Amino acid sequence: MGALLAAVVMCGSGCGSHGGGGEADPAVTRAQAEVARALETPGAYRGPARGQPAQPPGLVVFVAADLTNGGIAGVARGVQAAARAIGWPLKIIDGQATVPGRRAALREALRLRPAGIILGGFDAAEQPAALRQARARGIPVVGWHSTDRPGPDPKLGLFTNVTTDPAEVARLAASYAIADSGGTAGAVIFTDSEYAIATYKADVMAATLRRCRRCSVLQIVDTPIATAQIRMPALVTALLQRYGKRFGYLLAINGAYLAGAGVGLFGAGRSADQPPFSVAAGDGDASEFARIRADDYQKATVAEPLNLQGWQLIDELNRARAGQPPSGYVAPPRLITRDNVPSAAVFDPASGYRENYRRIWGR
Repeated sequence: MGALLAAVVMCGSGCGSHGGGGEADPAVTRAQAEVARALETPGAYRGPARGQPAQPPGLVVFVAADLTNGGIAGVARGVQAAARAIGWPLKIIDGQATVPGRRAALREALRLRPAGIILGGFDAAEQPAALRQARARGIPVVGWHSTDRPGPDPKLGLFTNVTTDPAEVARLAASYAIADSGGTAGAVIFTDSEYAIATYKADVMAATLRRCRRCSVLQIVDTPIATAQIRMPALVTALLQRYGKRFGYLLAINGAYLAGAGVGLFGAGRSADQPPFSVAAGDGDASEFARIRADDYQKATVAEPLNLQGWQLIDELNRARAGQPPSGYVAPPRLITRDNVPSAAVFDPASGYRENYRRIWGR
């Protein structure tokens, strides 16, 4: 049992009390219980129980927001494996981390007249013209992290959006900081307002922290995820100078912020076992796991089952092509700390989801 989980289990009613011996803070009690459950409960990662047989082969195009992003690359690998399993050709186009790049990638995707399009890691609302064209041509579109909620969005022309519940991800990241600090976390939150899901997660993290009596949201920093590694060292240095010892936790909507944060903390003379402690609210990629494993300026992440989500994207397109509704399946996130960090590059639960999807497809 890890140190945090042991503290949560052993902690009596006096933990997280407000002041010197007053009534316990219910927000701290809730956070400790949520973290304990997250570390002990395996989660439901098998996928949906039923679906549609595999539809005839047809080209699928995966349009990635930015393939240098570890989360998007992990999902793309899952999509590749699932496309092979169902027997469909696949083309991956990189939007190269810019709105114009994604627009050009979608134009290329439409030119190919595919049987389906997957939006990989960017807002569907960003590209309304392309989605209108896809709808007019009868091309189903599914997304990964393409709105701020899982499920369909007919107004945007999105058959469904595959993601864990972003509110659950954000609450779990903030709850970890509350529990780990004993209810005293002073946090800076990093987000990117270009993405609705990022703004939503930042808002939920802030709201969760503000319910904790002695916790504080020092600042919400809006900086592009695509340039996070370059910008973060200077930003972290400035924040350390501004907030000093109050800056205890660095929460980010994605682990991409934390490599640059580590550079800034090292440059400021902070060791990895000193605050601020870094926690990511998604996605859980190989670089994050390596930092957590090595205690290298990242304490925890809330990981998504990226490969599984890649298989789900193909399954949702199969349902769309069969004229059936989305599955409604939403995979739960997983809290990852040094005590349970996977040895693999991504969190890939041994739940039999691949065999389950093959069974559904008749493959």
